[in-house]
Amino acid sequence: MKINFTKMQAAGNDFVIVETLTKGYSLQRDQIRKLADRHYGVGCDQLLLLQATANHDADFCFRIFNPDGQEVEQCGNGARCIGRFCLDQGFTSKTKISLETINRLVTVNLLDEGLVDVDMGPPELDPDKVPFNAKQKSDFYHLINENSKIEIGAINMGNTHAIIRVEDVKKADVSKIGPMIEKHPDFPLKTNVEFLQISSRNKVLLRVYERGAGETLACGSGACAAVVYGKIRGWLDETVTVEFPGGKLNVCWKGVGNPVILSGLTELVFKGTVNL
Repeated sequence: MKINFTKMQAAGNDFVIVETLTKGYSLQRDQIRKLADRHYGVGCDQLLLLQATANHDADFCFRIFNPDGQEVEQCGNGARCIGRFCLDQGFTSKTKISLETINRLVTVNLLDEGLVDVDMGPPELDPDKVPFNAKQKSDFYHLINENSKIEIGAINMGNTHAIIRVEDVKKADVSKIGPMIEKHPDFPLKTNVEFLQISSRNKVLLRVYERGAGETLACGSGACAAVVYGKIRGWLDETVTVEFPGGKLNVCWKGVGNPVILSGLTELVFKGTVNL
């Protein structure tokens, strides 16, 4: 079976997009793993499947799959790339698009000079909704592992995030601590892990170990979770530039009850056809 695909990236966070609006594709988990494989396939941090939606409040539906083939709930940079893709491919003429994911609607705005922002909705801070095993809600928690105690934030941005503040992201042991926290039993659905270095009240450096994908060059929902945590702790202002190894994103959050707005550039990398 031949599959048409589009490769896009946002701050180095890269995606393979497969649309089923004009094609009757149905991908199995092993096919998704092959497409996502950087050695034997196309290669990506996530595969995005664009579909029609029965939800009258949404323009399109998109599903998100990690390289291991597991479907996940949310992806901020993926939503921004999907929005740009829909406009560029002529599937819509709108510059404001509503997208349905597994668990929420997100709104994408296509702005001037290639900028795309996405309204990620309000963050979930209640540990039951993260989900995270805690007796009560707190601004931060202590995660116990191998007789050590790590201070974290636990936030849901449509998917689960654990945030750790570090002095120097370059020295953070992401490859060891990331998978340890990702699979910690206090996160029943596993978690993405952010390593946050604060440069000033409106600039941070961030590295992310993504659930089911490993360390990536950027992560939109991770940027949102990190800024929310930093603002809750009183470290950050409401508008923050987040610098990743792969590029920069901007996050704005006005506080509890308000949506988180993620913005940045998106880019077409290439298009192709692959035989599965």
